[in-house]
Amino acid sequence: MSLEKLRFAIFGNTFQAHKSASIPKILSYLYEKNADIYMDREFYEFLTVELQMAIEVSKVFEGNDFDADYVISMGGDGTFLKAASRVGDKCIPIVGINMGRLGFLADVRPDEIEQCLSALYQGNCTIEEREVLQVSADGVYVAECCALNDIAILKRDNASMISIRTSINGEYLTTFQADGLIVSTPTGSTAYSLSNGGPIIVPGTKVFVLTAVAPHSLNVRPIVIPDDSEVTLTVESRSHNFLVAIDGRSEKFGEGTSLTLRKAPHNVRVVKRIGNSYFPTLRDKMMWGADVRQ
Repeated sequence: MSLEKLRFAIFGNTFQAHKSASIPKILSYLYEKNADIYMDREFYEFLTVELQMAIEVSKVFEGNDFDADYVISMGGDGTFLKAASRVGDKCIPIVGINMGRLGFLADVRPDEIEQCLSALYQGNCTIEEREVLQVSADGVYVAECCALNDIAILKRDNASMISIRTSINGEYLTTFQADGLIVSTPTGSTAYSLSNGGPIIVPGTKVFVLTAVAPHSLNVRPIVIPDDSEVTLTVESRSHNFLVAIDGRSEKFGEGTSLTLRKAPHNVRVVKRIGNSYFPTLRDKMMWGADVRQ
């Protein structure tokens, strides 16, 4: 792979205009480097039609019809998750540029864009391998079945709790009586799982965590399992259906469906600048040590 002619695929937030404010800076830098620039059609049309930006790219692509040396995600962690889903098993490293609040995945600030891209060209970056979860329903893999953060089984509406019979590697664990169950990767441990009392797990730790959503028993606690485990779930619901949310993308299933969750055969690759470690981001995001007293 030549460092003189890199290919970049760019995804971005298409809902908030201010989150695209740095795109001219990124494109200007890549023009100077004679890079090939590919852009997601939805983001391209948002920039050129809604924001009336005059930009030039090498190609506008749709769906998963792209290839590149690097992906640039402009937005927040939600935009990063969508980009990771589109990358799928292409294993293209992703640079997360955060245009909102501090993110765990999108951790490059707008004022650090040129510094980050320069470090990438100079080879002063590392690539972190992040584990991914996949899910099948009655033996058939669910469309867009892979999750970098988590897969959540949830009640569909305002009906009563659902019952989630859970087995690990074929051995019965318990039946969760709850509003749902989250199966999270280490990357996703600081997301939905954390808000439901799950533990923080450092990325790279070879585990998954099961966290109940509003369990109807005080004895229920999160459980951490090895990442080579196979989790089998069957759901009973008074409404006779439930939701499976894959990094927030929801799909409805009927009760009695057998869900199988396991580690995907591919990872998501995240670009990190040398010296930019996980723990400072964790401290800042969690406000550890901050005095919030008025």
